[in-house]
Amino acid sequence: MNHILKCPKCGSYGLSEKCKCGGKRARPKPPKYSPEDKYGKYRRKWKEGQKIK
Repeated sequence: MNHILKCPKCGSYGLSEKCKCGGKRARPKPPKYSPEDKYGKYRRKWKEGQKIK
């Protein structure tokens, strides 16, 4: 099964490990969960704005 990979050098996504910029793509890791989410308020506002449009 193929997983999507992200290049840390240029930020592009793809299925191959080699990137066009010469970097090596790796699996992007999700952010750690924290009950004291500093940016949750902003993320929820952004998400609500996306639903309206």
